[in-house]
Amino acid sequence: MKKVLSVYLKPYYGRMLIGFIIKFAGTIMDLCLPWILAYMIDTVIPQSEKNRIYIWGLVMLVCSILALTFNVLANRMASKVARDTTEAIRHDLFAKTMWLSNARTDEVTKPSLISRLTTDTYNVHQMLGRVQRLGVRAPILVIGGILVTLTLDPVLTLVLVSVMPVTTFVTYYFSKKSIPMYHALQKAVDQFVRLLREDIAGIRVIKALSKTDYEKKKYDALNQEVVTLEKKADVTMAIVNPATNLFLNLGIVFVVLAGAYRVHQGYSEVGKILAFLTYFTIILNAMINISKMFVIISKAVASANRIMEIIDVSDDMVLKRYEKTKKDEAYIRFEHVTFSYKTGAHVSGKEAEPNLTDISFSLKKGETLGIIGATGAGKSTVAALLMRFYDVAEGDIYIEGENICAMPAGRLRERFGVVFQNDTIFEDSIAENVRMGRTLSEEAVREAVTHAKAKEFVEEAGRGYDNLMNVRGANLSGGQKQRILIARALAAHPDILILDDSSSALDYRTDASLRHELAAHFADTTKLIIAQRISSIMHSDHIMVLEDGKIAGYGTHEELLEHCEIYREIRDSQM
Repeated sequence: MKKVLSVYLKPYYGRMLIGFIIKFAGTIMDLCLPWILAYMIDTVIPQSEKNRIYIWGLVMLVCSILALTFNVLANRMASKVARDTTEAIRHDLFAKTMWLSNARTDEVTKPSLISRLTTDTYNVHQMLGRVQRLGVRAPILVIGGILVTLTLDPVLTLVLVSVMPVTTFVTYYFSKKSIPMYHALQKAVDQFVRLLREDIAGIRVIKALSKTDYEKKKYDALNQEVVTLEKKADVTMAIVNPATNLFLNLGIVFVVLAGAYRVHQGYSEVGKILAFLTYFTIILNAMINISKMFVIISKAVASANRIMEIIDVSDDMVLKRYEKTKKDEAYIRFEHVTFSYKTGAHVSGKEAEPNLTDISFSLKKGETLGIIGATGAGKSTVAALLMRFYDVAEGDIYIEGENICAMPAGRLRERFGVVFQNDTIFEDSIAENVRMGRTLSEEAVREAVTHAKAKEFVEEAGRGYDNLMNVRGANLSGGQKQRILIARALAAHPDILILDDSSSALDYRTDASLRHELAAHFADTTKLIIAQRISSIMHSDHIMVLEDGKIAGYGTHEELLEHCEIYREIRDSQM
């Protein structure tokens, strides 16, 4: 929370000061009204001078107009500050989210990041706006009201002030107690968002398998947990308002009794008592607003801490220095690479079983490596490590003789064109899904679509390349989606092409035609093709067979058929 106030609000200190002055002036105008009314009742009206009554009535009208104008202007300024500050926070949070390493993202979880970008930033926005509006006005009304009542009747003011310490203590105690409760609530909301994402993404599968009731039970259980935590936090803070009302209303009772006695004894006047009760009502409402503000602040503190956990997270993918670049004929080289998802860069044989163990291979520029193996063998992990989505635990990876850990992420990844498993089609046109914000000409997009064997169905679509895709490409078949994704990967003519199970939905004829296009038009591109089908990789320069994260075979198709039993078994089962 400290960083929100000291860093993100700092550019707006001047605007906030002007808003504070305007709000202060407007609040003073509000405080003047009961005092003027008391003066008119006790002093002006008994003299029966109409002109003075009209003059003071005009003064009250002017004060009311000024109070309205100043408060509206100050509230608008406060809203702008809250909006601009939250925009900066949201921008930095999104930027940091985009640059988080995969290891950090796995640790925080995607639902939590979504919750921080939405619910948490909203809570901070609400707090910034309310504090500037109520946080300035309410204390001024309380303090100013007490000071004005001192000028009217010091004795009655002491009765009023006597209840203030109790209400202040109640507000502070329960607000402090609620902050960890709201933090726990936000964590539960993270899990809630995760379940919603899964259910909405897999709604067709849920319906197809008649698992609607099962998912409803899971949803109800998590929903109940969120409700319980929210109820616990809200019940804790709900004590503040009734307690504040109780003590302040008791104060009003004591003021009325004491005021009646003092008027009867001639120590005070009716107008002053009327003004005093008005001021007491103003103070009561101000104290209630302060207690409400503490509820908002409690939520915002928990949310701000969660936001800053991401913004301030250290970069675990730091650039490393190496004295010399490794001179080698190989364009890509893996040297004794070991890695585990469970412990990231700190693998211990006792703590976690590595997902990859002692992986070594090399490729010359333009060569193709086919990677095959059972599900969970580590095929996709090889691609993730090559793009440095994770850091290896042991060993090194080189591209053109340079260790990838010494290469800035942008310079490293601009070399790649990649199609991941279960990759994403965005809700945009076909052309923009291929272009992906890059400065690619229309001709380059069309060429990529042609190479990906997608030209026929794209040009037959209603609006051709401007045809809009649904979320996740729901209006495309599996094979059509894969060909759009392949076109995206090919569009910029990358140095390295990674195709991770990208032809699983293609028929054999289209798959063979695609391989012919890659060989004919991307001969200088180094390729990693991860596949389940031998037909997709059998013509590769090298084939790596993985089993349980280890290399079970390496060579050409013919060599593996001769020496690798696992590869032969795969071939026999498929062909």
